Amino acid sequence: MTDPILIDFPDTIETERLIIRSPRPGDGAAVHQAVTESQEHLKDWMVWAVNISDAEWYEKWARQNQADYMTRQNMVMIICLKESGKIIGGSGFHNLNWNVPSFEIGYWIHPDHTGHGYVTETVNGLTQFAFETLNAERIEIRCNTNNPASSAVAKRAGYTLDGILENCNRHHITNELISTEIYSKIKPV
Repeated sequence: MTDPILIDFPDTIETERLIIRSPRPGDGAAVHQAVTESQEHLKDWMVWAVNISDAEWYEKWARQNQADYMTRQNMVMIICLKESGKIIGGSGFHNLNWNVPSFEIGYWIHPDHTGHGYVTETVNGLTQFAFETLNAERIEIRCNTNNPASSAVAKRAGYTLDGILENCNRHHITNELISTEIYSKIKPV
């Protein structure tokens, strides 16, 4: 297997309405604003949305995630409207397994931009990129069984429900047992 750091691929993916790209220096304030405005919408699903750090922390976050993208350790990306460049969410590839290769796609969207198909468009763009450019064999989406909006994205993007991990974690706020749906897509033949 080729060392992933030697694999050349772009840090930007364009879809019909979106630019999905690696964070860059200078993105911290805009990401901080999008996360802060989305906190109430996200905190039930995302541990990191419960306590939001300041803009300086997000600038460090942007720079570290750009470095991680370059070294292929983690591939966090931000979702921007193509027309304006405004940051409206986040996505990317997590739990990278370059030996297969397989990746997990995660996502979040600013509440002002829900219901427009942006997350499904993001997932479709990342899925195509993973299969065509990263030579992925498998891609996963994992979501809380109590988050029907997230599972609807996986279904709209053509992912198949592999199964449900019952009572596999504790909710980060309520401490109640939660279950996780695992969706996947396998490389087309």
